[in-house]
Amino acid sequence: MRNIFKYEFFDEGKLLVGLLNASKKEQFVSILTSNSNKKAKSLPKEYVNYNIIAAVGCISKIASNKNSLNKMRKFSDSKNDWLFGYLSYDLKNEIETLSSNNLDNFSVDNLCFFCPKYVLLYKNDYLEVHTYDCREKCDNFILNLKFDKLKIQQKSISLKSRDSKASYLNKINKIMQHIKKGNIYEMNYCQEYFADNINIFPEAFFWHLNKKMEMPFSCFMKIKDKYIISSSPERYIKKTGDKILSQPIKGTTARGLNKREDDKLKKMLLESRKDIAENIMITDLVRNDLSITASKSSVKVDDLCSVFSFKRIHQMITSVTSNLDSNFDYVDVIESTFPMGSMTGAPKIKAMELIEKFETFKRGFFSGAVGYINPNLDFDFNVIIRTILYCSTKKYLSLPVGSAITINSGSVAEYEECIVKIKPILEILNLHLND
Repeated sequence: MRNIFKYEFFDEGKLLVGLLNASKKEQFVSILTSNSNKKAKSLPKEYVNYNIIAAVGCISKIASNKNSLNKMRKFSDSKNDWLFGYLSYDLKNEIETLSSNNLDNFSVDNLCFFCPKYVLLYKNDYLEVHTYDCREKCDNFILNLKFDKLKIQQKSISLKSRDSKASYLNKINKIMQHIKKGNIYEMNYCQEYFADNINIFPEAFFWHLNKKMEMPFSCFMKIKDKYIISSSPERYIKKTGDKILSQPIKGTTARGLNKREDDKLKKMLLESRKDIAENIMITDLVRNDLSITASKSSVKVDDLCSVFSFKRIHQMITSVTSNLDSNFDYVDVIESTFPMGSMTGAPKIKAMELIEKFETFKRGFFSGAVGYINPNLDFDFNVIIRTILYCSTKKYLSLPVGSAITINSGSVAEYEECIVKIKPILEILNLHLND
């Protein structure tokens, strides 16, 4: 059983800098931050668990590409401990009869989880550290955190696109033909912007991105030479006891330059027939997925198509809940809901087949999930979007982005929506598109 040591720690930003600096010497790190300390915000139901929840160092791990969910179940049962890690989008190939043969520049496992040396839970100015170390060693770990400033490189990075604008527009029109034929109702199509032979400081990238975006499901994950640098606004799924919560996002618009423009943009999103239709279709898909493991009549939509304002964007979010039937466990919940509907489409399997046909890159981390499982087998996972992926050995940087295509979509509007989603990342990190 882990020892639990408590500290008064009043500066969240300082703690985050310390953890990011500590990550430079570790091969396995996961830092999840909700950015909830700034000021009171209007947020969807149960959006915040901790200000920061982090894992530093690795005692043991599981990485798998076959029978992965069963292996994860056995691993967690044997450890009865905290697990931090990710679910790759391509875990779908184990859950359904699917395959992925697109260009793969990351070669990530379908899932990877690790038992950390230190688990850090920060909330309301107090820090809890869960560790097998004694008090003295834990004190030394905290005292030795370095708070040096994380400086981002100033040199501009030019990103290339795997889809030219003309190619992207052509593909959207072809996808819409599938919708008109009734093959699908909605599909999330993603494109990749990338850069080769790039040296970056991932910790500094995350620090500056997080400071400017302040998203509730931001994360920095390091698995050896691979990094997830994310300012995600979206929860995939959360389990608390027998209660399951999913909160899909469909509908995005930029913030205005002043209050009048901002209110106008928010109202337009709130009344957008296209975005409401997208959101409701995915809500129905989530309801169906949750019903597989839910007790009878327990699936409920608690909040439908509400618009919430974040620092740089407005988002349309729905909250769906269920009660877990006693015949199922936490792994069954993941298996029946992954990948999340907001990043696939409806019907889900056909949409995923068409995603593989039209997309040019293997998603890997992107549109998968980062999160944790605690010793009580409760969990919380985000959706890996608004994210930079980086491999330090290959010096390869990837910025994927997508949008939902429906019968009401316009190809140019979908292209522009993608740019809206990544524009803040480009501006903050001195990136630019070379399309």
